[in-house]
Amino acid sequence: MAEVTKSFELAGRKLSLSSGTMAEQANGAVLIKDGDTVILSTATMSREPRPGIDFFPLTCDYEEKHYAVGRIPGAFMRREGRPSEQAILNSRLTDRPLRPLFPDGFRHDVQVMSTVLSTDQVNDPATLAINGASAALTISDIPFLGPVGAVRMGYLDGQVVVNPKLTDMDRSELDLVVAGTKDAILMVEAGAKGVSEQIVVDALEMAHQAIGVICQAIEELRAEVGKPKREFTSPSFDQTQVEAVGDFIAARLDQACYNPDKADRELQLATLKADTKAALAERWPDDSGQLDAIFEKKVKDRVRQRVIEEGVRVDGRGTKDVRDITVQVGVLPRTHGSGMFRRGQTQALTILTLGTMGDAQKIDGLGLEVSKRYMHHYNMPPYSVGEAKPLRSPGRREIGHGALAERALLPVLPSLDDWPYTMRLVSEILSSNGSTSMASVCGSTLALMDAGVPLTAPVAGIAMGLVTREGRYAILTDIQGVEDALGDMDFKVAGTKDGITALQMDIKIKGLSRQMMAEALEQARAARLHVLQKMLDVIPEPRKEMSEYSPRITTLQINPDKIRDIIGPGGKVIRKIVEETGVQIDVEDDGRVFIASSDQDGARRAIDWIKGLTDEVEVGKIYRGKVVRIMPFGAFVEVLPNQDGLVHVSKLTDHRVERVEEVANLGDEIMVKASEIDSQGRLNLSRQAAIEELTREGLPIDEKIDRERMAEALARPAETYEPRERSGGFRGGRGGDRRR
Repeated sequence: MAEVTKSFELAGRKLSLSSGTMAEQANGAVLIKDGDTVILSTATMSREPRPGIDFFPLTCDYEEKHYAVGRIPGAFMRREGRPSEQAILNSRLTDRPLRPLFPDGFRHDVQVMSTVLSTDQVNDPATLAINGASAALTISDIPFLGPVGAVRMGYLDGQVVVNPKLTDMDRSELDLVVAGTKDAILMVEAGAKGVSEQIVVDALEMAHQAIGVICQAIEELRAEVGKPKREFTSPSFDQTQVEAVGDFIAARLDQACYNPDKADRELQLATLKADTKAALAERWPDDSGQLDAIFEKKVKDRVRQRVIEEGVRVDGRGTKDVRDITVQVGVLPRTHGSGMFRRGQTQALTILTLGTMGDAQKIDGLGLEVSKRYMHHYNMPPYSVGEAKPLRSPGRREIGHGALAERALLPVLPSLDDWPYTMRLVSEILSSNGSTSMASVCGSTLALMDAGVPLTAPVAGIAMGLVTREGRYAILTDIQGVEDALGDMDFKVAGTKDGITALQMDIKIKGLSRQMMAEALEQARAARLHVLQKMLDVIPEPRKEMSEYSPRITTLQINPDKIRDIIGPGGKVIRKIVEETGVQIDVEDDGRVFIASSDQDGARRAIDWIKGLTDEVEVGKIYRGKVVRIMPFGAFVEVLPNQDGLVHVSKLTDHRVERVEEVANLGDEIMVKASEIDSQGRLNLSRQAAIEELTREGLPIDEKIDRERMAEALARPAETYEPRERSGGFRGGRGGDRRR
């Protein structure tokens, strides 16, 4: 098959879609390029549907290959292992806008793979993967109702920007990924630095215009190389069965469905379903699955009808009401910080652990980031939803929810200079009934404030929903799990009182107008402020004192050339400091030294030790030094480890002395003032100047000297002293020149 390429311009850059030269046995394959970032996207479908399932088995995989950025994997086997967290998040980004565009009832396995073959770390591979996957599905014979396009939006220098360079995203106030068809937005994922709702709305509008350009290019490629779509008709219900189910449950549905307690509601609905199937089993003994589906549809229709027509939700709330909130801090006695956040039957316990920079997570991926000092991990055990099942390692859902909560807090964290800690937050979901990710955002804020982390502002989150019916719609605040499942939108918004810090939206309907988006954001803002106030009523600001069990970290800034003095040959010196003081030490290449310990005495000794190894003599400062060498013309005094200077005989006292030993002997400790570092890097000291300054200031002079020799020297009459010429070969220290 000959190669066919479609090129198009987007945001001033040329992108291309090619098909016909790679992966010819896949149902569809496309090579998509943006600059030197190249991704191969493939779509493959099973020949037969998977039997006995009630869901669409779609798998989206984002494959990072280290050769794409010219690296050898850091794993022991030197090959790619399990996907990185970023690869998992990119897989989710691909899945979310594609899944709604398959026909209802479609049960064939579909696998979409996006393999990063090359990346320039300038052009975004995540959005390219979505576009490539959409193109591969569109030109294939798989019954996909796309195409879909995706862009990343930034907010730089007061302007909304389409597909900014990844190297510019550090200074962008908005990081917004938007995917959708040419008619509607289907998915939004965002992190922000407190931008307003209006900026988000403007960015979404501009993003949708760019998405139209991408969809047009994919449709042009389909026109040339697209395969005929495999026919598929969504299953329909037997109207006789629909009416029979409706008649049986009519009198009992509201009683079972409208209950604020999730477990009781689910039990009553399960009982009603079982009774319905039993009552109709004689008429349709082989249609149990069909009756299940009809029952679920009846429940969904009734819930949506009452929301639209009466403004009544399953737990009795109005559309804008937030469930009751309970907030606690300091829940656990030995952790560094903890917070409990409960909203209705959703409960999250978040725990903070503080560590040193050596505890930062090292990233072995294709991106620019190499380590993380802030991590949020999300766990949802089976008991949180009343189930008993085996525990597994975190799945894509847990990783996605953790990343969303992490993104929400990043903009308000203190800088490394202000807070030299690594922070790991863990949210344990103790009970789940809607919006556990936003509960973990609130729990994270509480735990950080409980630990004394100086946040620039507290952050809260809320989940919004949408129900549409016959041209009418209702936006729901603080949705429960059932409203997420039966509604048309899951819209999570987190932020401070001043603006948005994170946003995630998935839409199940074909369109969301600008008015609906603006209304949802405004309703979310009001709810977010309500939640924030509940939190601030309990802990209005970060604690002034850290937990007694938290490590205390001191940051020293040293000359990078002195790092070798701390490390020592083969790490001998730093190991000795750690062993003798019990501290943990991390040294950065820029000369920052982080010393951590919960033992303040050990930390003080380590600090003094390192300062002694790295401090440089300051001219004009007074030091207590040790006489380490006596010469006819003066005494060499060590003022810092391995740093000594000359006190000329004329500077030992304010009277002339014939011999240095009249004032100081080897091993004596004397007070000296650093008077100069000459052009050759030699340190000159003066004991006379030190005594004069200390006396003038009324400070004690505590020296270990021979008082009789001093008295004798001071008794001699003052004479004009002519300094003798120094002998050659003087060095300002025992180890050679001590230069600054």
